[in-house]
Amino acid sequence: MTLNLASPADAATIVKKPPKVKSTLPAAVPAPSPGAVAASAPARAVPAQYVVVEGDTVSSIGGRFGLSTASVLALNGLGWSSMIFPGQKLTLTTHAAAPTAVPAKKPVAAEITRYKVKVGDTISGIAAAHGLSTAAVLSANGLGRASIIFPGQAIVLPHGAPAASSAAAATTPAPAPVPTTAARPAAAAPGPAPSSYTIARGDTISTVAATARVPVQAILDANGLGWSSIIYPGQVLKIPTITRLTAEMRVNAEIIVAVGRRAGVSDRGLVIALAAAAQESGLRNVQHGDRDSLGLFQQRPSAGWGTAAQVLDPVRASRAFFGGTDNPNRGVTRGLLDISGWESLTVTQAAQAVQVSAYPNHYAKWEVSARLWVAELD
Repeated sequence: MTLNLASPADAATIVKKPPKVKSTLPAAVPAPSPGAVAASAPARAVPAQYVVVEGDTVSSIGGRFGLSTASVLALNGLGWSSMIFPGQKLTLTTHAAAPTAVPAKKPVAAEITRYKVKVGDTISGIAAAHGLSTAAVLSANGLGRASIIFPGQAIVLPHGAPAASSAAAATTPAPAPVPTTAARPAAAAPGPAPSSYTIARGDTISTVAATARVPVQAILDANGLGWSSIIYPGQVLKIPTITRLTAEMRVNAEIIVAVGRRAGVSDRGLVIALAAAAQESGLRNVQHGDRDSLGLFQQRPSAGWGTAAQVLDPVRASRAFFGGTDNPNRGVTRGLLDISGWESLTVTQAAQAVQVSAYPNHYAKWEVSARLWVAELD
C-alpha cells in the first residue's frame, strides 16, 4: 500500500486554477481556512490503537481522527516510504487525545533503526540477531505472534538495538541466531555437523543451515524437502556430514575436475568421480590398498587399469575413471562415459558400475560433500 500522498507534480495540477471568464454572477465566497474547517467539524475520538483494513493509507487514517500524517508515522516508527498492510496495528496515541504535531525541523523517524526483511527471515531470528526480545520487536511494529512478515518489509528495531544506520540495517542480512538450547548445532564447534536437529519455534531451513555450516540444498536433499516445504516445531531434520577439503585433497580434486571438464563431463559426473575417489582413497594418491590397488581410485594393475606407475598418475587415473574417447585403457576397462544411461543412475550406482567395489553403498555418504566441492572448485 502507499501513503496516498500527492507528488509535487500532482500537487501542481491540483492547485492550478482555470482561466477567468467574464460573468455576471456574484463573486464566490472565499473557502474557509483549514483551521476553520477543523473547528467546525471536530475529529472522532482518537483510539489508542487502530487495526488497518483493506484500502487504508496512513494519511486517510490520520485524517479520520484529526491527526497529521507525520504524527502517525512518528508514533509507529514509520517513514514516508513505509508500507502498511491489513491486520497491522497502528498506535494513534498513548492517551486518548490527539498527539502534538512533530516539529517540522526534524525528519520523521530519522533516528529510528530499521531492518529490511529478507527471504527466510523470522521475527524471532531478527530479534535474536540484534540482541532484542521477540516481544519487544513485535510490540514496536504493532505485530502479534500470528502476524506474517514479507521480504522488503521494514521492521523497526526498538531502542537498545546496536547503533547502526538505517541504510546499513536495511541492506545487511541478519546473522543466524545464536543457539540457546542443547538441541541446536554449535556453529563454532570444529568437526562435522551433528547428524540431526530438532526444529524449534521460529526456525527456518536457512537459519538451521547457517548454524550447522551446511548448504541449504544439502539439508533439503537429505530430508527429501523442497524450497516450498513447511517445517514445524518438534520435527527432526537430518544434518548431512560435510567433509572439508584439506590442501592435499584439494589438489587431487582439482585434477579430477579439470580432467572431467576437458572430457565434457557434467557437474553430476564430477560429483560421481569425486565421491568415488573420496571413498576409495580419501582423495589422496595413496601407494597402497587392497591387494594391488593403488592411487586416487584404487585402480588395480592386475585388472588392466595400467602399470603401478600409471595408476599412480592422478591425471591418467582420472582419464581412466571417466573413460569415453579419452580412455587410456580403451577396450580393457570402462569408465563412466562408457556406461550407457549413467546420467539416470544414482551416485552410488554410477560409481559402483565403474569401480565394482565390495562396499557399493559407501559412495552415497560422499555425495553431499562432493556437490559442495564441485561448487567450490569449478
